[in-house]
Amino acid sequence: MASDPSNHRLQSVELDDESLAAASRDQEQERQIAIFDLIEENHFAPDGSEGGPYDLKIALIDNRLALDIVGPTYQRRHLLSLSPLRGVVRDYRMVCESYYDAIRNATPQKIEALDMGRRGLHNEGSALLQRRLEGKVTIDLDTARRLFTLICALQWRG
Repeated sequence: MASDPSNHRLQSVELDDESLAAASRDQEQERQIAIFDLIEENHFAPDGSEGGPYDLKIALIDNRLALDIVGPTYQRRHLLSLSPLRGVVRDYRMVCESYYDAIRNATPQKIEALDMGRRGLHNEGSALLQRRLEGKVTIDLDTARRLFTLICALQWRG
């Protein structure tokens, strides 16, 4: 029986509590929105899996990103080096902090410029994540964007 492509999706996403840093209200809201949006709509197809839906737990283990994926006939942990993502995560975090500060007291033009920079870095990080997952998990750009947000949440040390 062929796999149903619509079944290659996440049904739950959990961030490892021990991996999470303390978050500001803005950061916590961003995490919650990313998880909600991710569950609502995503494409997540682990290579070699017959179909989902899948449960995903994301953690940091020994300075690596751990993706624990469980589906009806699939269970695997993928460990990814964070080194290739570090630069874009760092830049994204700096722009986000400036953006959150600007929302409270900057001109609309400055807010818009920071938001454009933030979105550009977010897209760059998402595309990089897609490439890093090649041969492990196939995801679409929207799924990659939301996962990148969650990866940044794990690395946010504020």
